[in-house]
Amino acid sequence: MTTTSILEQQIRAAQATLGGLVAHQAVLERAAAAVVAGLRAGGKLLVCGNGGSAAEAQHLVTELVGRYQSNRRSLPAVFLGGDAGMMSCIGNDFSFDEVFARPLSSLAASGDLLVCFTTSGDPPNILRALELARQRSIESLALLGKTGGRARGLATWEVVIESTDTARIQEAHQFILHWLCDRIEEAFPPA
Repeated sequence: MTTTSILEQQIRAAQATLGGLVAHQAVLERAAAAVVAGLRAGGKLLVCGNGGSAAEAQHLVTELVGRYQSNRRSLPAVFLGGDAGMMSCIGNDFSFDEVFARPLSSLAASGDLLVCFTTSGDPPNILRALELARQRSIESLALLGKTGGRARGLATWEVVIESTDTARIQEAHQFILHWLCDRIEEAFPPA
């Protein structure tokens, strides 16, 4: 198999996965409207993920607090796993299952929204964060992969990228992340 044919296969797989996002348009539109409404009302996004999904979560926070495409005002967003000392304390003194729920419990307020990235839908720390958000009436968006795992049904809005290929799932999550940033920037034009 040549390098070109592997590249072509991956491009076709990515196109098919991204094309499948059309089926999620209605739920994505509802989630985006809630994100915009929450930010307009003074709420913030609290975002989490593990591994590559943590990088995606940090990317979303960076686009909101820093900038995406325009020099609009900074928007409040926090990556719940961004403090290594805090994470190691919680992991050591409680459990790694609590590394997102514990900061969520102290930072989340009415009008905030939790965004979770996970390719499997099964990490216990994501499940705990979603469960806590539900208990505290904090709306949530879960970007999931594969079959959605045990996280399926726990979020206010969810998008399950039904693929077993982690790379394709992450590419779809990245696409959604940028689409969400586009929607947010439409609502918060530069001054």
